[in-house]
Amino acid sequence: MAHLPTTGGRLAKAVPAAAAAALLTLFAAPAGAQTTVRPTAATPGGCTSATDPALADRLAGDIAAALSGRQGTLALTLWDAGTGTSCAYRPSAHFDSASVVKATIMGAVLRRADEEGRPVTAWEEDNLRPMITKSDNAAATALWLDLGRPRLEAFLRLAGLTDTVLGADDHWGLTQVTAADELKVLDLYTDNPSVLSPESRAYGLDLMSQVVPEQRWGAPYGAPAGVTVHVKNGWLQRATHGWRVHSLGIFTGPGRNYRMAFLTHDNPTEAYGISTIQRVAQVVHRELDAAAGIPAAAQQLPVGPDIGAPEISDGSAPYERTGAEPAPAPAGPFRPGRHGTGTE
Repeated sequence: MAHLPTTGGRLAKAVPAAAAAALLTLFAAPAGAQTTVRPTAATPGGCTSATDPALADRLAGDIAAALSGRQGTLALTLWDAGTGTSCAYRPSAHFDSASVVKATIMGAVLRRADEEGRPVTAWEEDNLRPMITKSDNAAATALWLDLGRPRLEAFLRLAGLTDTVLGADDHWGLTQVTAADELKVLDLYTDNPSVLSPESRAYGLDLMSQVVPEQRWGAPYGAPAGVTVHVKNGWLQRATHGWRVHSLGIFTGPGRNYRMAFLTHDNPTEAYGISTIQRVAQVVHRELDAAAGIPAAAQQLPVGPDIGAPEISDGSAPYERTGAEPAPAPAGPFRPGRHGTGTE
């Protein structure tokens, strides 16, 4: 997917019109294909498929195997439009958002531009781009404060993010998110046409495709060479629940349209959380590729899923708890097939 040209720091309207048309074509069902509607949540603790139950069974088994023996707490949601396949593990469990909330902040900025009938301004572009591509915290704070809490709350309602609770004051990194809601965030940039214009959806996808290499771990691990990767990650260490390591990924290309959201905490290190996510992402990509007729050799796997990491927090929230935070939930092991509500 080619990067969208910009003009004078603003998204040019003439060029994205063509890009937006291409976006609609990309996410439209092929002629004669069966249209599938994603359920609000897959069967908690497993996978379902409208067209390929065997694929759902393989995914559930592979995910369980990938997580066998892993420490920490993980929530996962997945949707593959091509096969109508979805997975949900602990979809309603809440996590500190860390930097993945920046995808939601971007959505609110783009919705405001749509409502005002304009492209993003130079100032918005100058903050959106580093916030998404480099996870710049100062840019996120500037946009958060510029939007204001009433507009952000209105955006959550419009987008159906009913379980998302904004962080207090300017603590956007302490926004409480769920894997179910994070998948809805990814829907905003793909299949959901009711919140953002095609131009804004294309703009958001483009920025997420340009994230710097050192922040492209997690959900993209094992993605085939023929897809465009759109990603936003978060990595935050705090006094409770250890490392929060999250990864949101959208994968698009000819005949491909799938996305996944990972939220984790109770990780002993940043690298451990990344490795847990990548073990699952690898098998998800492998199974979805096989269902699409793509050989396993097409997976981009320069190294194994267990990698090193700088062990430096993304800085999205203070290390110690703030007075406005709820008491931390008890930690617990991930047991595939038993969790759907976040309770033990």
